Amino acid sequence: MFHYAKEGDVMYHTGLTKEMLRGATYAIVPGDPGRVEGLAKALDEKASFLTSHRDYTSWLAQLKGQPVLVMSTGMGGPCVTFAVEELARLGVKTFLRVGTTGSIQRNLQLGDLVINKAAVRMDGASKSYAPAEYPAMADMAVTLALQQAAKELKIPHQTGICVSTDSFWPGQERYDSFSGYVRKALQGTMADYQHMGCTNFEMENATLFTLASLMGLRAGSVCGVVAQRTESEVIAPKETYELAEQRFQQVAKRALEMLMGHFLITL
Repeated sequence: MFHYAKEGDVMYHTGLTKEMLRGATYAIVPGDPGRVEGLAKALDEKASFLTSHRDYTSWLAQLKGQPVLVMSTGMGGPCVTFAVEELARLGVKTFLRVGTTGSIQRNLQLGDLVINKAAVRMDGASKSYAPAEYPAMADMAVTLALQQAAKELKIPHQTGICVSTDSFWPGQERYDSFSGYVRKALQGTMADYQHMGCTNFEMENATLFTLASLMGLRAGSVCGVVAQRTESEVIAPKETYELAEQRFQQVAKRALEMLMGHFLITL
């Protein structure tokens, strides 16, 4: 049995109430609190600030006459669990993650978008909910809407399987940390994932997809490439970040419009 929030209940981590969401069932969830305002205003110039508590900054926008919550989740799977658990209690049914990512395939360029249909569960948080054998899959309808939106907008993109890690450095086989140390069990893992056809490293999708699936919710993800790991470990310059952010804002908005209405898939 699901435990929905009652009128006036304040969520402990996010600081939100049912009244604040005004019936929103869609949520865009970036990791970075600094992206929330821009995303909300890309949907609705009159979007309004709700609250900011811990990692969770929230704004409310209107799109096609429906309320849409835009809320940061913070970085990594544990923070995502708080967001999904509390927003589900408040009535959110569809989660759309946006953010940045590092590509591990040569044909994914800086500024391109990656739409992840599934995630390799190298996180820890999702394993508290389901065994490692349980697949972390994005919702098919949300994924198709993201693909169709990117295609319609003529934004370069690929659909693939990401690798979700808890560690930005050893977990993604990065050697540019303070110590430069990657333990032997993780050395060579990027090449393994490349051979498996995985497209990118990131830190939230495995947890988001697993929880949404287990709870009967929908989740999808679109991220902009800001590091091309096939070339170096260097993060792209500010201009690339801005391009990636502009692109995933456009795709997220169009995908939501499609999900709120009816859309045909063009093959």
